[in-house]
Amino acid sequence: MKLLLFGLLIITGTSSAQTSRTFTGAITDSMCASADHSRMRMGSTDGECTIACVDAHAARYVLFDGKDVYALSDQQTPEKFAGKRVTVTGKLKTDTKTIDVEVIALAK
Repeated sequence: MKLLLFGLLIITGTSSAQTSRTFTGAITDSMCASADHSRMRMGSTDGECTIACVDAHAARYVLFDGKDVYALSDQQTPEKFAGKRVTVTGKLKTDTKTIDVEVIALAK
């Protein structure tokens, strides 16, 4: 019984302990998730369109890496990076494809 309990504790501890990763891509919005704003064009730049979609249509800021779209837990910081290529550091929740954002910075 003690061995079984110990094993369960190890499995539980291992599955909840995630390490931070770095993701690089464009900050866009969930309505134009592939960073293609040509159809919406709610501003003169992709960044302006991204902000307008979030403000006017209740879209959410996301990260598009060229292949996958990731939801972002932080919905305030991405505004200043809208339409720009960034590096996001955080922990990925694979079941929801959401990054628990720790840091967002312009990509080098």
